[in-house]
Amino acid sequence: MSQVRRQRLAMSKPTEGAAGKTGTWRVFKPVVDKEKCNACGLCEMYCPDNAIDADLTVDLAYCKGCGICANECPKKAIEMVREEK
Repeated sequence: MSQVRRQRLAMSKPTEGAAGKTGTWRVFKPVVDKEKCNACGLCEMYCPDNAIDADLTVDLAYCKGCGICANECPKKAIEMVREEK
């Protein structure tokens, strides 16, 4: 029996813009509870900045803290916590 794999589409990668890296003005950051996660990939797919990779690692240099990943997670495995600066 072959393992079912999610199809990967071409996606852009975050890059530094004219104002620098976009994660510097974030107020909340996503924290992933990998015990609750079922690896569905919705957080990665819906992230508007592509700041989450397939291993659920959040690139905080580009994450804006919008919370879309937490909102789309069917298992509620992502919590938005206040950024400590």
